Amino acid sequence: MKGSMNALFAIVSLVIAAVSFYFYRQNAQTLWLVAFVLFVLGTVVFGGMFLSGRVNKTEDIHITE
Repeated sequence: MKGSMNALFAIVSLVIAAVSFYFYRQNAQTLWLVAFVLFVLGTVVFGGMFLSGRVNKTEDIHITE
């Protein structure tokens, strides 16, 4: 459940970043640019947390496999 929440947050953050970039292109206000940067960072953080939770940490990885 925790991993899927991180994925959901990453997707929502990406959508909000896209909307804020669209509004920045229309109005050229700095607030939309700041919101865009923050939500892109949020997308990277939540996406990284989701992907790091998908790694199997209990099994050894061998080069020969």
